[in-house]
Amino acid sequence: MKKYIEIGFGNTWFIRTELEHEDGTETEIKGIYSPFQLKSIYIRVWFGKRVFIMDTREGMKLAKKDKKKYKLILGFYGI
Repeated sequence: MKKYIEIGFGNTWFIRTELEHEDGTETEIKGIYSPFQLKSIYIRVWFGKRVFIMDTREGMKLAKKDKKKYKLILGFYGI
């Protein structure tokens, strides 16, 4: 199971954990869920339909999304 701990503006809660299960379903939890083994750190800036992502594992990338949102997130990816 993949875990994403995110801190910032634009999500349901200022601090949240998203659990991604093997079957593709996702669960959102308020706060920090543990245990957690860190794999990478990322910053995500979502402005309208464009998302800029800077990740310690995958580098920098620009993505386009269908939904229009405004977010500023510091995230931690792990298992």
